[in-house]
Amino acid sequence: MSDIVQVAEMLRGAGRVVALTGAGMSAEAGVPTFRDGGGVWKNFRPEELASPEGFARDPLRVWAWYRERRAGLARIEPHEGHRVLARWEARFESMAVVTQNVDGLHHRAGSQRVFELHGRLDETRCVACECRIVGLDDLGPDPRCACGARMRPGVVWFGELLPVDTLEAGMELARQADVCLVIGTSGVVYPAASVAEVAKQGGAAFVEINPQPGALASIADVCLRGGAVEMLTKLDDAVGR
Repeated sequence: MSDIVQVAEMLRGAGRVVALTGAGMSAEAGVPTFRDGGGVWKNFRPEELASPEGFARDPLRVWAWYRERRAGLARIEPHEGHRVLARWEARFESMAVVTQNVDGLHHRAGSQRVFELHGRLDETRCVACECRIVGLDDLGPDPRCACGARMRPGVVWFGELLPVDTLEAGMELARQADVCLVIGTSGVVYPAASVAEVAKQGGAAFVEINPQPGALASIADVCLRGGAVEMLTKLDDAVGR
């Protein structure tokens, strides 16, 4: 039995599926990664551009960098792997995506149940009130809220806590999952990686989808060695639409 057929059988027998996605998922759509040799931190120190202290020190510089990233993201479209996960919401009793990515591509592909552990680049929020704006429109060099306070990118910065409600929801979905798919992540960033570990401990079948083994490969039931687009498309065909 091939690995694709084995995972397809797992999925056909599943009611509750959770997918944990990382940078590799987005990279296939053309989103720059953070940690490789040409990543987005190559010419910058993270604390200068992605921390509360950096924003307080020079908000115009921080916003200039994020405006460039948002403009680049506006030119990128979800790939077929994103669309497969979105379609699966209609197939399973419960299908959810827990993601480390901030690009919003799961939403744009049509997924409704997406839990962003690190926030969203296509969201802007007020530093003083609850106002939030979703979209990639250029808001100018120094966006301000109607209340007069400065707006900031809606991502989780270095030194900030992950959103507790989102993390807890992801953990609960993992505990209840029949199948957990870990797609395009190295598995070294915590607490995101613990979502997969919780699923495994709860009895879920655990599948790693990655071109190279990640840190969680040793606890996977099946490892599919390939990219997200290739492997999710093959699984979608094997499961049957």
